Amino acid sequence: MILYSALFLHRFALIMALSVDDVQRAAHLARIEITAAEAIDVRNKLEGVFRLIERMRAVDTTGIVPMSHAQDVSLPLREDRVTESDPHCYQRDLYQRNAPAVENGLYRVPKVIE
Repeated sequence: MILYSALFLHRFALIMALSVDDVQRAAHLARIEITAAEAIDVRNKLEGVFRLIERMRAVDTTGIVPMSHAQDVSLPLREDRVTESDPHCYQRDLYQRNAPAVENGLYRVPKVIE
């Protein structure tokens, strides 16, 4: 069980009162049809999420370095080299035959940005 300090409760009064009307308004804005019973169920679930957030904010994280990932994982790197041939490069002349302008195997296009 996490004990809430008086300082925390004073600074972060996060107990969010969510009414059934709030849930129904959010559902209306999202264009979701929801019954009164469903709205009550959603409100209860959202309040559970809010309580969990309150508990997590109550934890003292002073001196803890933020992490970008939950595990210290690095991906193996490989040498950047060509391992496959491009079948289209053998037919480049065929593909570029109809192009209005070609230079060194590249298509030339008009400049569009000044």
